Amino acid sequence: MDGMWGNGLAVSLDVQEVGRKVAQCSDRTEEVLAGFQEIQLVDWESPAGQAYRNSVSLQAVAVRRALDRIREASAAVAVHASAALTSDCPPDGRL
Repeated sequence: MDGMWGNGLAVSLDVQEVGRKVAQCSDRTEEVLAGFQEIQLVDWESPAGQAYRNSVSLQAVAVRRALDRIREASAAVAVHASAALTSDCPPDGRL
């Protein structure tokens, strides 16, 4: 056992690092999503312009869905980090 928390502390810290990286992905994805507004080219009034905006909108929907999944993953990682803290997990993940 490594101190009061056993090996769970080391595992929890490792999982928390993964959580920070997932949160960074979420932040970057939000920036990308915000960028879709900037590339709408609303002054381009033609069928081609409308087709372009439709395509951008479809891509924005896909990115929004990906962002939702990233947020779900972030929450799951946080739960796992908490659970690891209270368990006696070996640092290599093997039981």
